[in-house]
Amino acid sequence: MTLPLPRPVFDANASSGSGGLGRLPDWDLSDLYPAPDAKALKEDMAWLDRACADFAAKYQGKLASLDAASLLECVRAYEQIDVIAGRIMSYAGLRYYQNTMDSERAKFMADAQDKITTFTTPLVFFSLEFNRLDDAHLDALLAANADLARYKPVFDRMRAMRPHQLSDELERFLHDESVVGASAWNKLFDETMAGLMFQVAGEDEELNLEATLNLLTDTDRSKREAAARALAEVFDRHIKLFARVHNTLTKEKEIHDRWRKMPSPQHGRHLSNHVEPEVVEALRNAVVAAYPKLSHRYYRLKAKWMGLERLQIWDRNAPLPIDAPKTVDWETATKTVMEAYGAFDPKMADLAKPFFEKGWIDAGVKPGKAPGAFAHPTVTTVHPYVMLNYLGKPRDVMTLAHELGHGVHQVLAAGQGELLSSTPLTLAETASVFGEMLTFRKLLDGAKTKAEKKTLLAGKVEDMINTVVRQIAFYDFECKLHAARAEGELTPDDINALWMSVQAESLGDAFDFMDGYETFWAYIPHFVHSPFYVYAYAFGDGLVNALYAAYADGLPDFQEKYFDMLKAGGSKHHKDLLAPFGLDLSDPAFWDKGLSMIAGFIDELEAMED
Repeated sequence: MTLPLPRPVFDANASSGSGGLGRLPDWDLSDLYPAPDAKALKEDMAWLDRACADFAAKYQGKLASLDAASLLECVRAYEQIDVIAGRIMSYAGLRYYQNTMDSERAKFMADAQDKITTFTTPLVFFSLEFNRLDDAHLDALLAANADLARYKPVFDRMRAMRPHQLSDELERFLHDESVVGASAWNKLFDETMAGLMFQVAGEDEELNLEATLNLLTDTDRSKREAAARALAEVFDRHIKLFARVHNTLTKEKEIHDRWRKMPSPQHGRHLSNHVEPEVVEALRNAVVAAYPKLSHRYYRLKAKWMGLERLQIWDRNAPLPIDAPKTVDWETATKTVMEAYGAFDPKMADLAKPFFEKGWIDAGVKPGKAPGAFAHPTVTTVHPYVMLNYLGKPRDVMTLAHELGHGVHQVLAAGQGELLSSTPLTLAETASVFGEMLTFRKLLDGAKTKAEKKTLLAGKVEDMINTVVRQIAFYDFECKLHAARAEGELTPDDINALWMSVQAESLGDAFDFMDGYETFWAYIPHFVHSPFYVYAYAFGDGLVNALYAAYADGLPDFQEKYFDMLKAGGSKHHKDLLAPFGLDLSDPAFWDKGLSMIAGFIDELEAMED
């Protein structure tokens, strides 16, 4: 059980400004700490230093001799250290993501991470020594103390790493070395991306990444093309740096995996997600087999609507010709999502309300602000924070619904305590995608014309393709990238070729790919921050489609079962969480049910053709 330092995983490439959108909310981070020089923060840092040293002095070399009550006391002491370390790093990280170009914020976060890494080095023994406990001995302790037994899911996840743990000395070395390893390359990537500026033809000023990506959804095709070409030009200019980042991180992971005897590059992610490799493989295979009836079919339909023989890459997320351009102000977006949540259950809206009223959302685009969107759980004694880059696009409303779903989930799971609240990534996307589905269904039910319904359905299909098809293509790209890097250094052209091999396969025969698109792997943060994270999106979408079908079919007490599932956090395996809904992810046919919902929406769109 290595001490996690909370960091967000960026969900989307959303964006935001303030023109015509109304007042966009900013974070109030004072619930964590009032200021970077706050007395409370200094006191917590000093406490953490003492607590880690005291923990090691009290328990190192003695875990096997503890009775059940003493082991419970030990675990709770570890949990409290986790809370304080997480609180400090959440504050440092969130300040940094508000402005990654601010050198003071970057230094504050780096210094905090250095100190906490040093403080927590004495704790490395805990998971190693715990994993050496005899199974029968641990089972007897759990049987003797119900409060200790509550932590069994945490212990199970720890002990799943037993075949892969190194010597105590090597584990301490890797812990200390981490600040100049992956985390340093992550920061280089973040700061480089935040500093990129793009000269888009026809625009008066240079644009940052988010504003340029946003133009890919503009109604004006020439603007979309200009944005795509500007992205390609700048990515190509920096491609050696991005290739170096990926080469280094992928090689570092290969070294760690080899020493840990991981059977595959993906295995560590599967372990942390508490999901069986064959379940993920079944998902991947089902999606790839469905490409022809999903993305290939939809994009041929879209080309027809747009009056084009072939789509270019800048047409992928283009609005439909019948889709009148519109900007959704913040008040309207808030009302839409809150009403959708409230219609499902008033309790859902009550849980979401503080995010809007208490400074838990940072929505506006600002210089240096990190791209994308996320919900950061911080620690269970505080509350989550949501970051958006809100530009008033209809898709941004869905991003709000998505991130708010994460936030509600995190609030509900906090009751489990720090060690049990964290949900595996595969289930962490459930509430977010369900929140999107609720919002979409509310809008669809309110559609007044055939054109409006068609626009909403097409938008949802595109979102689902981006969530399922695109993310599985990303997963395949990562699999190919890690396999190829194991054979030697990769040139930028090598990585470009891997990217294009999955793009053509997943998007289908309706597309032409411009020169330069082969570099677009460079800006995807997941590949850098969280290798193999991306399949969690497809996992979540397929799961939510099945859950929503159960809800629409009138499964008794659905809302109560749903809230119970979210409250469970990481305390139950997916089989136990989904049993009340009659769902089983290990059933090979499970994923086909979710994919058939997307295919059904495309059937509806085809039926609307005049």
